[in-house]
Amino acid sequence: MNTNEKIHQAFNNRETVEVENVYKPYKEQKTLLSKGNTNAKTSKNAVETYILYLSPYTQNSKKINVCPKASKGCAAACLFTAGRGRMSNVQSSRMNKTEYYLNDKSKFINQLAKEIKKAILKATVKGNDIAFRLNGTSDIDFIYLLKKYADFDALNTPDNVHFYDYTAILGKARKYKGTKYAVTLSRKEDNQSEIDSAISEGINVSVVFANELPAEYNGAKVLDGDMADDLMLTNKGIVLGLKAKGDAKKDQSGFVVK
Repeated sequence: MNTNEKIHQAFNNRETVEVENVYKPYKEQKTLLSKGNTNAKTSKNAVETYILYLSPYTQNSKKINVCPKASKGCAAACLFTAGRGRMSNVQSSRMNKTEYYLNDKSKFINQLAKEIKKAILKATVKGNDIAFRLNGTSDIDFIYLLKKYADFDALNTPDNVHFYDYTAILGKARKYKGTKYAVTLSRKEDNQSEIDSAISEGINVSVVFANELPAEYNGAKVLDGDMADDLMLTNKGIVLGLKAKGDAKKDQSGFVVK
């Protein structure tokens, strides 16, 4: 008897059942954060880094878009398919975390807060700096959610603690400008006017290039964003140039600048 048949039978018999005991779309993860050394770029960071990976766009059972401003080119070129992301077990883990987040947001966020606090404590005891990138392959305002669900204020943490992300949401980049949450606006094929505005406002932007990186882009200095993942922490008002990776190499949408 499959899951649907069990639920249907229980309903017909007016049995009292806990539906989650019949079917649960995810397994609770022992750990949500991955160490930065598992990523080719974050492993180059100057500080110890932890990163959270979910399955991007609408790759979940609820078809909820965890990258609400993703364009077609952005979704097709997502780094979900680059590096270790091509491995089926890695993708499965990220999908499972996403189901966990969507089905029990409060529990997920509270676990995330505990992992962040634990990592901060370890780094502080050692006298080290530490960084967190909470949107490895998503675009969610975790800073807001951590405060709402776990009463954890990421913006009011010790000086050795850093948070950073890429986003496709200009409002998010503006919201956190000047705070300790460094947000870089990502260029897509459909937001060039927002990129121009961000550059004029001194907000960091990122641009994916097909070939060699230019020295400047729309009047702003271009740094090689592939040299490390935390350059946005120490550089302001610049363009992080990224070379096309994974499926982005096949882009025909205009997401990748050629």
